[in-house]
Amino acid sequence: MIIQFTVAICTYNGAARLPNVLNQLQNQVGTEGISWEVLVVDNNSTDTTKQIVQQYQNIWHHSGQLRYIFEPEQGLAIARQHAVAEARGELIGFLDDDNIPTQTWVKNAYSFAQTHPRAGAYGSRISGEFEIPPPDNFKRIAALLAITDRGAKELLYRPEKKVLPPGAGLVVRKQAWLENVPERCFLQGRVREPYLPGEDLEALLHIQRGGWEIWYNPEMQITHQIPHWRLKKDYLVNLCRGIGLSRYHTRMLSVKPWQIPLMFWVYLLNDTRKILLHLYKYRSSVKSDLIAACELELFIGSLLSPSYTWKEYIKYYFRKQVRSQENLISS
Repeated sequence: MIIQFTVAICTYNGAARLPNVLNQLQNQVGTEGISWEVLVVDNNSTDTTKQIVQQYQNIWHHSGQLRYIFEPEQGLAIARQHAVAEARGELIGFLDDDNIPTQTWVKNAYSFAQTHPRAGAYGSRISGEFEIPPPDNFKRIAALLAITDRGAKELLYRPEKKVLPPGAGLVVRKQAWLENVPERCFLQGRVREPYLPGEDLEALLHIQRGGWEIWYNPEMQITHQIPHWRLKKDYLVNLCRGIGLSRYHTRMLSVKPWQIPLMFWVYLLNDTRKILLHLYKYRSSVKSDLIAACELELFIGSLLSPSYTWKEYIKYYFRKQVRSQENLISS
């Protein structure tokens, strides 16, 4: 049987969270004419994730459509690459283990691709479900936690706007991914401190550079469950710092090679300007205002991003050489 759509759930120690997602996927409506599967990618979990998936396989409505694979190397980027390689569908919808889709998510995700043949990827409308009330002015950084609501109308992300959807609730064409996304992206997410998030953005930039369209589809709706610890100061500050430090790489992916020297100075001056204006605006409250502190950390990280990224490029190059040597030896 030809599979048309794969829902890929990359999870790490998600035994407590997975049932909510799998229950909702079991109750999808309007999918009678769609041949689809669910693929759980266990990213080196140490809990009972595998056993949870096996329990659901025993009661799954459609025999053979819930699959489990194990990825021993830590990192969301690695897990998603494994998902793409193993997916049998021509369309791949990524859900995190804390993303609860509506009952029409699969139907709406599949139908959008039929009416938008040049869409290489498209994102969902994402609302937040918070375990504790978020801090004041949280909306200013909500997008950094993959909460994305761009209204009730579909929207084409234009390259010049330099805005793209998050990986949570994202659907990609397997062809667009395989043709454009490197087998191993530079940004790997939460692998080591300070980590460099942005692996979703990097993949999408490669797809967009390949000539594919990137869209926002408000008919695909999910709820992102936010636990209390993701609203604490340490987590939010570290998140903003990491996003800032990763910006040089993603910024330069969105410009032509000959523009890089010029854009380096443009971004440097603009980041400096943002920091000075921010310090002036919040000079008396930047330490007590959590969101203002997060924004400042984002701006500082962006300013430091070139020097930090160049160091990481060197490490990345040597790691790549080591892997090549290991592959030669093993073959």
